[in-house]
Amino acid sequence: MTGLSVLAVDDVPPALAELCRLLSDSPEVSAVASATDALSALRMIQNGRYDAVFLDISMPGLDGLELASLLARLNEAPAIVFVTAYEQHAVAAFGIGAVDYLLKPIRAERLADALARVNRVIPDASPAQETPDAMAALPVESEGRTRYIRRTEVHYVEAHGDYVRLHAVSGVHEVRMPISRLEEYWAPAGFVRVHRSFLVALDAVRELRSDSVGGLLAHTDLGDVPVSRRHARDLREKLLSAAKSGQLDRR
Repeated sequence: MTGLSVLAVDDVPPALAELCRLLSDSPEVSAVASATDALSALRMIQNGRYDAVFLDISMPGLDGLELASLLARLNEAPAIVFVTAYEQHAVAAFGIGAVDYLLKPIRAERLADALARVNRVIPDASPAQETPDAMAALPVESEGRTRYIRRTEVHYVEAHGDYVRLHAVSGVHEVRMPISRLEEYWAPAGFVRVHRSFLVALDAVRELRSDSVGGLLAHTDLGDVPVSRRHARDLREKLLSAAKSGQLDRR
């Protein structure tokens, strides 16, 4: 690779100019483009190819987190590095799949570290290499510490207001993210909606049980998950399909 093609997005012109200057001065970067709002950036990304997007979070209209969620759906999504003055969005940013999270004012050494991370995750020219799964783990903050909960250790997910509770082998962990968004990211990995408030990993289901009032429960090693009537048939069909393909033997 001769150098990274980078798009910088910030609605504050002086901040955008400084970010572009820092990126242009970086030896890892060969081309820098800029946009002053998320919709313009989205159009540029749809019409061109960028290895990475350095993205402000707080912008009018479509904000940086919302834009990053849209970009994550692209077949060849650019790496996302958030650039912001606020620390409190870090968990949501990494939950979306950000490569790094830079706080303003940007230090040259931190920018260099972010660019190194971008170089490690972007696909090689070889078609055999796959893009890394950015949602294979979620960051969880507790008592000033951040730990990463692997998706493979989560048996089921429970909605809890603006948060989800991950019921994992290591315990119950809360992440600020709508359950609908997590379902979108984790459905390809075998997590299915079984109730308006629950997702369950197919390979974590040991058996289906009836509760005391005739309802259906998906039994896992970490507890029973309620299955609503509207989701019961779909769950049975997916369990049968997973069993036939050997997907239920992974845990």
